[in-house]
Amino acid sequence: MTGRVEGKVAFITGAARGQGRSHAVTLAREGADIIAVDIAAQIASVPYPMATPEDLAQTVKEVEATGRRIVATQADVRDYDAVKAALDEGVAQLGRLDIVSANAGIVSYGRAEDLDEQTWRDVIDVNLTGEWHAAKAAIPHLRAAGGGSMILTSSDAGLKPLQNLAHYVSAKHGVIGLMRTLALELAPDFIRVNALAPTTVDTPMVMNEATYRLFRPDLDNPTAEDMAEASRATNVLPIAWVEPVEISNALLFLASDEARYITGVALPVDAGQAIK
Repeated sequence: MTGRVEGKVAFITGAARGQGRSHAVTLAREGADIIAVDIAAQIASVPYPMATPEDLAQTVKEVEATGRRIVATQADVRDYDAVKAALDEGVAQLGRLDIVSANAGIVSYGRAEDLDEQTWRDVIDVNLTGEWHAAKAAIPHLRAAGGGSMILTSSDAGLKPLQNLAHYVSAKHGVIGLMRTLALELAPDFIRVNALAPTTVDTPMVMNEATYRLFRPDLDNPTAEDMAEASRATNVLPIAWVEPVEISNALLFLASDEARYITGVALPVDAGQAIK
């Protein structure tokens, strides 16, 4: 099938690279215009290089290569006014809003007792409050369009506990609760709200030294190859991680009319990790 979201407009946070870029390109290939937001800057507590303005420009280039339009803005999802302004401007240029992918996220690691205050706040503020900001800014536009599909990015960490990730697990569990509440509140407006719960995904947020050390603390200088064995052990299917497009394909389904009666669901795309 092609054109599964033809003529629709999608708002994506964290769009500069990783899952966000994959979502933007996948939806564009299926006919959607894109409103893209990313901080494209570093947050001090994050232990890996974050996206840059050049990354966001690359997303613009890849979306435009599909023949679709894109409005891209640097904005921090922790700043509601900035998110709202970026989205409002995108809707003014593209005419409507039908799909929301609240995808921006960060990760850092440490035992709950050892996390400092700022590290905790940064993860909660980006991964949970940032998704609420995206949803809040989008709701009036989705109502104006007569309904739509909102997809929040959670994680298997939103379905089960994981050590060394108390702040991330708390945020991602919170995303599931936010999704379910929004699904109830917005159903009368025919706005569907669901969540994705990925396993480990091959993105810069994961493929970096900090994550390699988390999975392989027994090694002095672990690599992705070293992490693979330990990561594979977390999944039921015998794979170490999934590619961003696998998550994008699930998002495309939830955004499309094929899922028009699906709401309030947390969909694992996780090689079975949630049941292990």
